[in-house]
Amino acid sequence: MTDYAEEQRNELEAIESIYPDSFTVLSEDPTSFTITVTSDAGENGETVETTLKFTYVDKYPDEPPLWEIYSQENLEESDAEDILTLLQQQAEENLGMVMIFTLVTAVQEKLNTIVDVMKNRQEEEKRRKEREAQEAEKVAFQGTVVTIENFLAWKAKFELEMAELRRKRQKEEEQAGKPKLTGKQLFERDHNLDTSDIQFLEDAGNNVEVDESLFQDIEDLDLDEDDPDFDPIEMGSDED
Repeated sequence: MTDYAEEQRNELEAIESIYPDSFTVLSEDPTSFTITVTSDAGENGETVETTLKFTYVDKYPDEPPLWEIYSQENLEESDAEDILTLLQQQAEENLGMVMIFTLVTAVQEKLNTIVDVMKNRQEEEKRRKEREAQEAEKVAFQGTVVTIENFLAWKAKFELEMAELRRKRQKEEEQAGKPKLTGKQLFERDHNLDTSDIQFLEDAGNNVEVDESLFQDIEDLDLDEDDPDFDPIEMGSDED
């Protein structure tokens, strides 16, 4: 006849010596205890952790113990469900033998796998962001590729905008009630324009400067004195 109590006491002593810092007895009748399992650290120091609670039943190990996830850290809900499924599978495979160490070891390996998956997810997310940044830079450098579809869409929008602009301009001219004046009409309308040059000379007074280099001296002119129309007195009076 199997002495279940003896097997349970012996396993409990062994478990306490294997996990001295993470093993805690919660009760003795029924025997209940927790073991905290932590994954190995990932590349960036990230870890996942779970505390498993086990409770012996009367006929353990011929019957599986009770278990639950007592607490967890950095575990997603789907990962926690996977751990519970793993415990069920391992317990069925080890019926008739003390199995706590086997169950905890299986969970430890599962946590390490979860950390590896987290690392792969982070690397994939990093690569995805890099690809998006490269695509954005490429689009910014190349600009928008012109296709028949987007050109026709732009053309239709442009024509609508121009039609609206012409409509507004026509409306403004109608509201003004006067047609646009030509240069001649502006001149005839403002009589000050025909005296503007005279007014400028009067305002300048004696300050109007003449560039004498633009004119030739009379001695430099090639004049024919035999010309009956030549009058040196008249030319001299011009110099005065």
